[in-house]
Amino acid sequence: MCSQEGEGYRLLKEYANGFMVSQVLFAACELGVFELLAEALEPLDSAAVSSRLGSSPQGTELLLNTCVSLKLLQADVRGGKAVYANTELASTYLVRGSPRSQRDMLLYAGRTAYVCWRHLAEAVREGRNQYLKAFGIPSEELFSAIYRSEDERLQFMQGLQDVWRLEGATVLAAFDLSPFPLICDLGGGSGALAKACVSLYPGCRAIVFDIPGVVQIAKRHFSASEDERISFHEGDFFTDALPEADLYILARVLHDWTDAKCCHLLHRVYRACRTGGGILVIESLLDADGRGPLTTLLYSLNMLVQTEGRERTPAEYRALLAPAGFRDVRCRRTGGTYDAVLARK
Repeated sequence: MCSQEGEGYRLLKEYANGFMVSQVLFAACELGVFELLAEALEPLDSAAVSSRLGSSPQGTELLLNTCVSLKLLQADVRGGKAVYANTELASTYLVRGSPRSQRDMLLYAGRTAYVCWRHLAEAVREGRNQYLKAFGIPSEELFSAIYRSEDERLQFMQGLQDVWRLEGATVLAAFDLSPFPLICDLGGGSGALAKACVSLYPGCRAIVFDIPGVVQIAKRHFSASEDERISFHEGDFFTDALPEADLYILARVLHDWTDAKCCHLLHRVYRACRTGGGILVIESLLDADGRGPLTTLLYSLNMLVQTEGRERTPAEYRALLAPAGFRDVRCRRTGGTYDAVLARK
């Protein structure tokens, strides 16, 4: 086998085995491996981990050793036995309670997104999301399918809080938002992005606008509701009156919907927006030719299997914003997962 053919074959295997790597990560989070090792007073051998997790000895040892190979765990030999501890990567991103933890988003990905992705071929053939095949739930009311139970709704909100805890400040700093004293985060969920906003811009106040079930969970489970600079309003942004504000944030919102529904929502935002105000769209932007970056293309396929929408190029966002009346549209890459589009009324 020539070197060129060997590299191609290696790459093909890497792609084909990607789902196995994902499942190792998801399973270790689901079982609580990283929490257990974080709370232990010293590294544990596989028998101790198996006993405390109530998992099989053989399966536990295999999982732990695979996590070592993936640099999620480190192993040392003591008294002839391998003992395991979290690496810095796991301690930072996979342990509940870490300020940079992504555990809840990974659990959501493993329990929900992964199940929908089993039906990617059908989604491509049919051009629609796969909640009916994946969970037996019709998706005519999209968020009734996405929030298919109270536990699922809480998991999704916790996952988004993970995302904005890590990336919120960066994307909110892409443009200077200090000229906007009252900011409304439409579909703002737990209030994580609003909390990042008032922290970055202490002179502003924030309104989180979301459907009643989400607002009620936010008030019960998340700390943003305790900040006097943040208020929560219940409503459906497609049908109910929007609070008047200087700036509206649509973060990971437009990618859920068709162009027609995006246009309808943007017209409503424009009418509610104060003169001289604006809108900040936070999404993962595709390249101008629509063929990259890879992460954004994968997210767009995720929109296909889970929503009605897709990721878009800067030009496509301009084409949505202009008919609603917004002007001076500026797009800014952040170097992170999410980018920013600011437009003025």
